[in-house]
Formats: sequence, C-alpha cells, structure tokens
Amino acid sequence: MAAEDRRGRVLEAIVRDYVTTREPVGSKALVERYALGVSPATVRNDMAVLEEAGLLTHPHTSAGRIPTDAGYRAFVDSLTTVKPLSRAERRAISQILDAAVDLDDVLDRAARLLSHLTQQVAVIQYPALDKALLRHLELIWLGATRILLVVITSAGRVEQRVIAVPAHLEGLDVDAVSREVTARCNGQPLTTAVGVLAEIAERSEPEVSAALRDIAAALTTAVHTGAEDRLTMAGTANLSRHSVDFLHSISPVLDALEEQVVLLRLLAAMETDVAVSIGVENDHENLSETSVVSSSYEVAGHEVARVGVVGPTRMDYPGNIAAVRAVAHYLSGILSGQS
Repeated sequence: MAAEDRRGRVLEAIVRDYVTTREPVGSKALVERYALGVSPATVRNDMAVLEEAGLLTHPHTSAGRIPTDAGYRAFVDSLTTVKPLSRAERRAISQILDAAVDLDDVLDRAARLLSHLTQQVAVIQYPALDKALLRHLELIWLGATRILLVVITSAGRVEQRVIAVPAHLEGLDVDAVSREVTARCNGQPLTTAVGVLAEIAERSEPEVSAALRDIAAALTTAVHTGAEDRLTMAGTANLSRHSVDFLHSISPVLDALEEQVVLLRLLAAMETDVAVSIGVENDHENLSETSVVSSSYEVAGHEVARVGVVGPTRMDYPGNIAAVRAVAHYLSGILSGQS
C-alpha cells in the first residue's frame, strides 16, 4: 500500500475512533483495531506527517491524536459511499411523515424524526415563496374596501395578504379572477400569477384595473418578503449531551440557533445536494465549533428549501449524511404528492 493511501486510512481510522470514543487515538490502538499491515512505529510516522499537514493535533497530555477541522474535511471529502439507512429506519420515516396533516405538521414531524435519528439539532427550512409553485389562488371580499388574497403553494404553504381597495367594486368578480389565475398558473411560479393578474387588469375597467394591480403588487411583495423563510427546529436538548465537545460552553451555539437568520444564511450558502460545513468554515463565530450537514428537498422537481443537522464537529458524518439525505428524499416525495 502506498504511503499516501495508508495515511488516508490512518486519518479515517482516527476520525472514526475519536467520534466513537472521544479519546485521543494512539498508534498501538490503530494497529490492533485496523488491518493496516504496518508496525506502530510506521503509524506514528504517518500520524506525525498528518499532524504536520494540519489534519491532526494532540492534546498536550496525550500521545494520541485527534482530528482538526481540516482533518474532518479531508475525511468527509474522501467519502465515496455512505451506508443507507436500514429498512426499519426508512419505514419509520415513511410512516411518521405520511401521517402528517399539513405543511407545518410534516416539517415538525420531519425535524423531530431527524433529531432522533442523528442525536443532533435538526433544522428544516420552510419552502420559500420565491421558489414556490402555485397550487391555488383565492380572492375573498372582507367587506366594502378589503380583499383577502390567499395563496396556496404546491408544497402546501399558505400565504395571506389583506389588500385595501378604494371602494366596493361591483365590477370586480373575485371568484372569476381566482378561477382564471388558478387555472392558468397551476404548477407555475408565483411570478407567473403576478403576470396574469396584470394581464387581467389591462383588459378591465379603470377602477377594477387599479384594484387588480394592487392585488398583483401584494402578491409580488409576498413572493419577495415571503422568502424571509423560517425554520422549524428540534433536538436542542441534544447539545447538552455533547457539551464536553465545546471548549467553553454550548451557550454561543444556542445563541446562534436562536438567531434563525444565521442558520438561514448558512443554509443558503450550502448549494450542493448534500453539503457539509465544518467548524471554522461556518461564517459565524458562535458556530465555529459545530458542523452543519444539509441537503435540499424538492417539490415537483424544483428545489425549494433545505433540511439539516447542527452538532459538534465530532459527529458521525456518514450516518448524519445518510439520515439528512433520507429525510430530504421523503419530504420531496410527500410534498410532491408521491408518497
């Protein structure tokens, strides 16, 4: 075995052992547990090379080594396959998520399930309106001068806006407008519905046209401010189980989790199907001792949001990747009506 390949195996073994035991890993233990085919002295030399490369470090009181953030990154990047979840785990995901009654319920169930599977903090982003597809649009009179705009997306998200109109407009048949927009824009981006509303306004009487333009403007505002997104979260108590993995305390991590905008920005930057951000790679100092594993989920083939876990850098990366990917897959199926 070439020295470079062997050092890769040594690094992998140290990561796996340290994640399991949280104890610095020595050369003798590696030789005993893994078929490296070399002596402890050779392994010690390999560990020294890996440490010089910044992939390992060692506590001053121990001769054993532990991975650095760069070491975890090299380990994650070297993963070519990830063991899928067991049949029982996949069946549990399906049964739990299939029982959900609406979007809030399915995302809440998914977060609690993912937290249970990984023993980390699970975070799931709500589908953003700027990526959503229209399922139904409804206009409802709320009196002489107010109209309620209700938009239901293909992911099941419901958005409502109250629009003020100058006076009761007998000529504005809100039911007819609702039916036309829904029929023409079903399965299309919400921006298409804005265009159809504008088109209907063009062929309408001036007062009606002005009201329809206000409705189109309200929908445009909903699309862009609705991308404010929000998260559902579960398993923050799991951080206390990993408190020894944080240098000082878990308080900075809890503070970052409370600021949902921090996680939303981080998830937005994770553009690949399955992405892992490790330690100092996280663009927020309060998350510098954590890792984030996330994957995108889709509705009708369109990526709409992300699901992930947050935990200490000493985490089971292959297991967490498999769990996050599986939950994202099931979310995509359920929200696309394929469950």
